[in-house]
Amino acid sequence: MGLQCGIVGLPNVGKSTLFNCLSNAKAQSANFPFCTIEPNVGVITVPDERLVTLEALVKPERVMPTTVEIVDIAGLVKGANKGEGLGNKFLANIRETDAIIHVLRCFDDDNITHVDVTVDPVRDKETIDTELQLKDLETVEARMLKAEKQGKTGDKTAKKTVEVLQRFKDLLLQGKSARQLELSKEEKELVSDMMLLTNKPILYVCNVDEASAKSGNKYTEELKANVANENAEVLVIAAAIESEIAELEEFEERQMFLEEMGLEESGVSKLIKAAYRLLNLETYFTAGKKEVRAWTFKSGTKAPGAAGVIHSDFERGFIRAEVIKYDDYVHYKTESACRDAGKIAQEGKEYVVQDGDVMHFKFNV
Repeated sequence: MGLQCGIVGLPNVGKSTLFNCLSNAKAQSANFPFCTIEPNVGVITVPDERLVTLEALVKPERVMPTTVEIVDIAGLVKGANKGEGLGNKFLANIRETDAIIHVLRCFDDDNITHVDVTVDPVRDKETIDTELQLKDLETVEARMLKAEKQGKTGDKTAKKTVEVLQRFKDLLLQGKSARQLELSKEEKELVSDMMLLTNKPILYVCNVDEASAKSGNKYTEELKANVANENAEVLVIAAAIESEIAELEEFEERQMFLEEMGLEESGVSKLIKAAYRLLNLETYFTAGKKEVRAWTFKSGTKAPGAAGVIHSDFERGFIRAEVIKYDDYVHYKTESACRDAGKIAQEGKEYVVQDGDVMHFKFNV
């Protein structure tokens, strides 16, 4: 679908180490700023236990999970909004992504240099927030000048746009992010093309030491308290541990390692799932002897649009969708048993696809 999450943070917080764990694309990981100059893009498999269950029931020739794209963006520094430290390039890379994963250092280690000497995730968060907010303020003010000129000609849409932009400007001047402004659907459409950096959904990742992997530490608690009003998810991950897990070849070895650490699930798995949610993505399945496959769609998509994820012809010639709820499929174990039990629904063009639906599409082109 081309949707991307961008990993951002100050230099030396563990972004590239985390990215390396997520992807086979190996970004440089070194103890100095700007070791990642070009953004690295990884197409990451989304872990989904439901696929394992469907595979066991259907016994297909192959299984195809869905994916999400993660972009490793080089570390930001103070003054990035003015071009400091390759700032313009980094900010442009963030603008191209659909959501932000903000990695924050939440561990002490004298061997790893911190750009601001001491460890303080709240200060680090605010440093990056400020850079993104200042860049957004620049964008908003430029758009306001244009909209105000249009408004003087009697353009009513331009006048409404100025009103929304003024609210954005007031918020940004208070040191707050654009995503904290509540807008109506109509107001969102007026400024939808602006791609404001601080209007993107965000996920915070606290990179901790091994001892804090399970329960966090004082730094993670400080960060959670600071972002409590942002309605943003906070994950606690030990990137160093994830690096060790990534080196293990066998699934059983990884599970044993996690158990020894007292963890139920790897941090990477939690992060991928969280990134998927952050992009407002859901999954439906197709299940047959040749293939069991997960397909990605935007939450709220109707049946023809979901069919179009497979092929544009499916959407263009959509007739109807046959839908089995995942729980019903698991309970009755086969498609024919679901049919006999009356658990296959015939849905039309207005059906809103639900996460976990097992679907067949009827179409004619």
